[in-house]
Amino acid sequence: MASTNPQQPGILTGLAAISRRDILLAWKRPGDVLNPLFFFAMVCTLFPLAVGPSAEQLIFSGPGVLWVAALLATLLSLNTLFMSDHEDGSLDQMLVSPQPLPVLVLGKTLAHWLISGLPLVLISPLLAITYRMPTDVVGVLMLTLLLGTICLSLLGSIGAALTVGLHTGTALLSLLILPLAMPVLLLGANTVSLAAGNEVYATGIWALGAYAIAALSLAPYATAAALRISNE
Repeated sequence: MASTNPQQPGILTGLAAISRRDILLAWKRPGDVLNPLFFFAMVCTLFPLAVGPSAEQLIFSGPGVLWVAALLATLLSLNTLFMSDHEDGSLDQMLVSPQPLPVLVLGKTLAHWLISGLPLVLISPLLAITYRMPTDVVGVLMLTLLLGTICLSLLGSIGAALTVGLHTGTALLSLLILPLAMPVLLLGANTVSLAAGNEVYATGIWALGAYAIAALSLAPYATAAALRISNE
């Protein structure tokens, strides 16, 4: 006798479905998408006005300013990663879903990066012009931000899961994530600075890539465990 149970969707189908859902929901709340982007752009464009037009000073400080602004902009958007799911009960459905929870978490983190991290990478060349960065240094900046924002979204998902449902979640989230994000910030800013000084910078790229792979391998499981703990 043939089974009447419908076939469960595959893992990749579940990952793609939850990513698509979060992206569609984000476009219905444009403020959640635009606020971190505007924050990043304002910090990066106002700093040159404060320090003056000196080319040496701008080139020296540019990598650090861009990276600090990217880190803060990412933190600004992380608090909403699981908040709406907690408020409308979707988080409970995720916890009892037949799909593995780390896969669903990875799908939400992917959506967060596409909404909040990738736009920072795409507009960074325009902001780098204000710091008089050469074209080859801008390429290094984009590559480091690409790897770095992936790391920040994955690490941030852990903090967002631990603080979901807390009224003071934003401040606590920053305190939890900053120690983990410091290596990413230092590697990214130092790599761009080395490229601007015509020094060897490949080691920084490889280190960021290794950090991103480690975060991709471990963060979804840590986030899933944190969600289960927070829901108890």
